[in-house]
Amino acid sequence: MAYKITSKCISCDLCKTVCPSNAIKMVDERPWIDPELCKNCVDSVYSVPQCKAGCPTFDGCVKIKSDYWENWFDIYKNLTSQLTNKNDKTEYWKKWFNTYSQKYSKQLTVSSEQ
Repeated sequence: MAYKITSKCISCDLCKTVCPSNAIKMVDERPWIDPELCKNCVDSVYSVPQCKAGCPTFDGCVKIKSDYWENWFDIYKNLTSQLTNKNDKTEYWKKWFNTYSQKYSKQLTVSSEQ
C-alpha cells in the first residue's frame, strides 16, 4: 500500500467514492485503505491517485514512503503508459492533418483559378 488515511481526514467519504479499485473501507467510522485492493491508481486511466486528488483537505490521504525500486517501477509504468497513449494521439493528428491539408489544397487551387 502506498497511501494511508491520516488524522487530518474529515470523514467526508469522498476518497471512498472516487477510488477506482474500491480499496477504501470504513473501519470504526473512519476510512481505511485495504493494502490488498489498492493499486495506487498505477494501472488505471488516472495519473494521480484518486484518494489524494479527491481529498478536500489535501492531507487526509498521504503517500507512505516505499522502497526505492518500488517507486521507480511505479514511475516507469506511469511514464510508459503515457507514451503509449501519445501514439494514439499522434495517429489522430496525422489523420486530421491529412484530411484538412487536402481540403485546404483544394481551396487554394480553386482560389488561384479564379
